[in-house]
Amino acid sequence: MHPNCAAVNAVLEQAGVAGRVRILDQPAPTAAAAAALVGVDVGAIANSLIFATADDEPLLVLTSGAHRVDTGKVAAFVGTAKLKRADPDFVYRHTGQRIGGVAPVAHPTPLRTLVDTDLARYPQVWAAGGIAHAVFPTTFAELLRLTGGEPAEVA
Repeated sequence: MHPNCAAVNAVLEQAGVAGRVRILDQPAPTAAAAAALVGVDVGAIANSLIFATADDEPLLVLTSGAHRVDTGKVAAFVGTAKLKRADPDFVYRHTGQRIGGVAPVAHPTPLRTLVDTDLARYPQVWAAGGIAHAVFPTTFAELLRLTGGEPAEVA
C-alpha cells in the first residue's frame, strides 16, 4: 500500500472509524470519476480542495462533488480578503499529497478545514485516500471529527 494510503488508514484507525482506504482499478482524479468507480451520486464525493488565503495560509475545503466552491463566500466566512485555488506545489507542500488524490487527513500539520454542509444529505460519502487510485467511505459527522473542521455552506 502506498505510504499516503497507509497514513490515512492510520488516522482512521486511531479515530476509531470503520472506513478504510480502498485501492481502485483506475485513478479517480475528479469527483465524477470517483463517483462512477464507486457507484454513487457525484454529490456523495467529498472533494478535498486546497486554497490559499490572502496571507498565503492553506485552507482545506471538503466540498460535495456536485458543485463548485464560491471563493467569495468562503473568503468572507474565514475572514480573508482573497482566496485562490492553490497550485500543485503549494498543495503538496501543505498536504504531502498530490492534486487528484488529496485526502482530508494525514497531512504534515493540521489544516484549517471547512466541511460542506451539503455532504450531510448523504448517509455515506467517499473521500480521496491520499493518491488518485484510492478512496475511503466516511460520513459528514466523521469528516468534521477527523479534520476538526467547521461545517459551512461553500457553494
